Amino acid sequence: MRNRYVLLADVVALAIAAFGAFVLRFDWWFFQYRAEFPAFLAAAIVIKPAIFYQLGLYGRYWRYAGVRDLNAVVFACGTSAVAMLLFIGLALPYGLIQEFSRAILVIDGVLTVLAVGGIRMSIRIVHESTVKTRNSMWSFGQRDTTVGKRVVVVGAGDAGTMVVREIQRNPQLAMEAVAFVDDNPAKLGKQIYEVPVLGNTKSLGSIVRKKRIDEVIIAMPTAPGETVRGVVESCQALGLRSRTIPGVFELLDGKVSVSRLRHVEIADLLRRRQILSRAGSSNYVTGQTVLITGAGGSIGSELCRQVAYGQPAQLVMLGHGENSLFETHANLLNDYANVPLHVVVADIRDQARIGRIFKRFKPDIVYHAAAHKHVHLMEENYEEAISNNVVGTQILVDASLQFDTKRFVAISTDKAVSPGGVMGASKRIAGMLVRDAANRSNRPFVVVRFGNVLGSRGSVVPFFTSQIKRGGPVTITHPKMKRYFMTISEAVHLVLQAGGLGKGGELFVLNMGQPVAIMDLAKDLIRLSGFTTQEIPIVTTGIRPGEKLQEALWEDDAKIEPTAHPDILKVVERQTPELDLPATARALEDAAKKGDRCRVEGILCDCIPTFAPSSFTLSLGLDDTLDGHQEGRLSKPVRTASNQD
Repeated sequence: MRNRYVLLADVVALAIAAFGAFVLRFDWWFFQYRAEFPAFLAAAIVIKPAIFYQLGLYGRYWRYAGVRDLNAVVFACGTSAVAMLLFIGLALPYGLIQEFSRAILVIDGVLTVLAVGGIRMSIRIVHESTVKTRNSMWSFGQRDTTVGKRVVVVGAGDAGTMVVREIQRNPQLAMEAVAFVDDNPAKLGKQIYEVPVLGNTKSLGSIVRKKRIDEVIIAMPTAPGETVRGVVESCQALGLRSRTIPGVFELLDGKVSVSRLRHVEIADLLRRRQILSRAGSSNYVTGQTVLITGAGGSIGSELCRQVAYGQPAQLVMLGHGENSLFETHANLLNDYANVPLHVVVADIRDQARIGRIFKRFKPDIVYHAAAHKHVHLMEENYEEAISNNVVGTQILVDASLQFDTKRFVAISTDKAVSPGGVMGASKRIAGMLVRDAANRSNRPFVVVRFGNVLGSRGSVVPFFTSQIKRGGPVTITHPKMKRYFMTISEAVHLVLQAGGLGKGGELFVLNMGQPVAIMDLAKDLIRLSGFTTQEIPIVTTGIRPGEKLQEALWEDDAKIEPTAHPDILKVVERQTPELDLPATARALEDAAKKGDRCRVEGILCDCIPTFAPSSFTLSLGLDDTLDGHQEGRLSKPVRTASNQD
């Protein structure tokens, strides 16, 4: 209905264009001797609007017209010119028109483009002028009560220009875009929407001081985390608040506004280059039957998504929690409807059930992501850590060997290195079981080890975020606690890559850079949420049983080797060859069922020389500032004590 006025304007403009074509070709008095004009005029004001309607020119919102809209106008006018040519070609033989100059069609076509395009561009110009006037009036009326923030936008690409446009269109935001900062030298000195590009990110400090900037908006949605972090740290040093626009996928709808700016997330600020998924990382799953345990978890659900992208013959999603499995399955149905999906609710500790599942599906590839992972909870419930992490893994390995699974990829943790608690030790034994099966069967069964995963359920960042939303305090166990961090996408990328690299019995570790202080993460998240540590205090609660100040990615005496992937390392750790690991798993299961903690810890010490049970270190009254290596050196006397028990 709104475009009915555009239609009326088109009819008038098309009539003027037809009249102008005849004037330019002949003279002002052409109608006295050019009898074909009335027929041509009637055809123009009937045929052309009909074609414009069919090609959607009356279904566009012209106040936001852009280059693509102009292209549509040119195409529609060209099509209408062809239609007019066909009309003339038919009218001449039937005597509707006695003669006709072909130059008229060319001139009329050009004038039509100018007239129709001009009408639509004038709509946008009028709208922009109206908005500018309204904004000026609003600003004048609010001048006494609102002081606009002077803003510099980091990034003069598509995202940055969209932000500036929103600032200019919405004075109620009380922002003034003063300058762009961009590292592209070709943009330096240029103006975008009348806002100059004054320098690169290294000159941010001088620009902030010179232009009296109040806030920095980071508009680099595709920039790596280290680049974003550099800008954020510069802002912190200058005492400025910094915010970033949503990620690139949120920009695709073309509706980003400054009101949707979010604070910088810790996931954007990894203290190393983020490792992105590479094309072909899951090619080897194509046409295979893939089974994923723990499919409803953070890692398991992302594994399901990326494996489904690789087009397996069928994907078996195995898990114990029906709600999380339901959600993962529903999400996959939307994106990968062509992949056969099977949801299996089962416990990996149920040997008979697992056997029937493997017999039914006969998986070619197994990704084992099911595990209990919380250190302090497993110290209190050590029986569950043994039955799930050790016994469950042994059941899966046995079923994989029995039903000829080609590849088995087990997910491990850095807490399995010099473990200070039952959880880490149970994961270490689980990895040993997988590698032992690989050595016995000569199959590509491998273990993948990585650190803490940002954003996963129960991880530190969501925990801190919930505490900040409640008004604090943020609790950390020790001010010197450090951890290795990675994103969920990085973790899954590593798992998929390792699954293809493995030949049998390897332990793969991601090159994760330097560990990050938990205290720094807490401070960053508080500051980037718009608060100070005075408003949201940080409270230390003390190290819990089984925890260490700092984790390691491998043992001190391990041998590190490169792989075909530059960010994946192969770790060769000492493994006691005389151990009967399946028998060890059965012994651990028996001791756990009887609730014999001393026996469980004694067996773990026999298998893992660097294991230091938390019950022993606490009984000695050791200072909680011991790091992982110091705890490891206490493992020998612990082992002796456990054996005596």
